[in-house]
Amino acid sequence: MAFNDLSLSLQFGKLADPVPHRAALPRHSVARWIRHALQSDAEITVRIVDTEEGQTLNRDYRGKDYATNVLTFDYTQAPYVTADLVLCAPVVAREAQEQGKTLQAHYAHLLIHGALHAQGYDHETDEADALEMEALEILLLAALGYDNPY
Repeated sequence: MAFNDLSLSLQFGKLADPVPHRAALPRHSVARWIRHALQSDAEITVRIVDTEEGQTLNRDYRGKDYATNVLTFDYTQAPYVTADLVLCAPVVAREAQEQGKTLQAHYAHLLIHGALHAQGYDHETDEADALEMEALEILLLAALGYDNPY
């Protein structure tokens, strides 16, 4: 387990029903999940958003006009990581239900996924990179007591 210094800002945007998302994301858990995935010190903002904000960010920054589960905006990787992780609450909730996971387990997975992206891991370049990232996610989640998310 990595023990890195993490400066964390946890933000909740305008949500129709913030209660389940706030309950699934206690600050100490979010910090633990992200810190577990870090290989260096980091300054990370986590923002939980509604569908409209998620879709706008995905369209404006990735050219994809739909809300996705997590967006990673990585600014620096060395000597420390600085990044914003944006999670779309309605998408995360829908996926958790479809996949038979708890909301908290799905958030843990997506935050680890985003933290790995912030450190340069990529699953979209080729299959070997995707398998490496997936294997690391499975390992990190297992160490935190979560089942294989795939």
